[in-house]
Amino acid sequence: MLEKNCSKAFAKMTFFRKDMAPYYRALTSVLDPSTSTSPPTNTTAPIPFDTDLYNEMVAINKEALDKFDKQLEEAEKTEGESDIADILRNKAMYLVRIGDKENALAAITVALEKNPGLGSKIDLALTLVRMGFFFGDQELIKENLAKASELAEKGGDWDRRNRLKVYQALHLLSIRQFARATPLLLDSLSTFTATELLSYERLVLYAVVAGTLTLSRVEMKKKILQSPEVNSVIHEIKDLPDYAKSLYECHYDKFYVALAALEQTHLLPSQTLRPHARWYVREIRIKAYAQLLESYSSLTLKSMSVAFGVSETFVDNDLSHFISSGRLNCTIDQVSGIVETTRPPTKSAQYEAVIKKGDVLLGSLQRLSKVLH
Repeated sequence: MLEKNCSKAFAKMTFFRKDMAPYYRALTSVLDPSTSTSPPTNTTAPIPFDTDLYNEMVAINKEALDKFDKQLEEAEKTEGESDIADILRNKAMYLVRIGDKENALAAITVALEKNPGLGSKIDLALTLVRMGFFFGDQELIKENLAKASELAEKGGDWDRRNRLKVYQALHLLSIRQFARATPLLLDSLSTFTATELLSYERLVLYAVVAGTLTLSRVEMKKKILQSPEVNSVIHEIKDLPDYAKSLYECHYDKFYVALAALEQTHLLPSQTLRPHARWYVREIRIKAYAQLLESYSSLTLKSMSVAFGVSETFVDNDLSHFISSGRLNCTIDQVSGIVETTRPPTKSAQYEAVIKKGDVLLGSLQRLSKVLH
């Protein structure tokens, strides 16, 4: 009984405030009570279905939508196109707020057709991108990011261009393109206005998380540790200062502790970063190992275990896995317990790079000659 009452109170607190009947129905996995008397189809839903609460929210949604329709009907008789466009946009925004994805998509499509202003079209396209983030719809995100970019190129203002950068960066993070997301995130730190998408603290978190993985040590110091924008809020974000500072200063034992805390505090709870948490932790460990090995021709397993604050067995297993997959240039002498760095000769590496680029160029020239002849 107590659990049921708590769930009902939680549902009211979370959804009734915004009247999110469509989204409430989706979370509780029930059929529409207006067309069926069937019970909830998913008994393991995170929130139990409350018929009275749902019907109350549906009534409020209907009243609000009827009001928009009445305003639209009157505007079509007496007002101009700009007033009609405003009503259509407001109705679409209301459908977005209550989580009615299907009807919101249709309403925004109509609003896009009726809104002549370039800025309004960009705003509506970005609204569709936010819906894509909320519902995890990658196709919706990609389609409307492309549309917003195209519109911005035609003459989007400074503010909308900067907001678009944040949207693009968040999308790149969500598809594991951290290297491409990093410069967009860093560029947005001093011009951030996309508060409808995420907070400034969250932007700094993403910039630090992506930057520590993809930037060189010199760039990391300049663009993260010495960034006034980052330093203005980083100490308000739990576990983040120790994470970035310990990696840069080569305090690997502290770094491993901070990494574990970061994973639990920020990576796993984040809708954007959670799918990539395991991959990220693996990649940043590789970076830490490579950073340490870069300074030495050889190290003992014991000294590495002390440096990282873990057992020799852990280091041995970790390094063996990364070496066998070609991610670390070193070998392990099991007899003497020594890790030896194996750096490929610079000239050989340059020669191989030239050969690869030459092959690509020759292939392009051959295809071009076939087209010309």
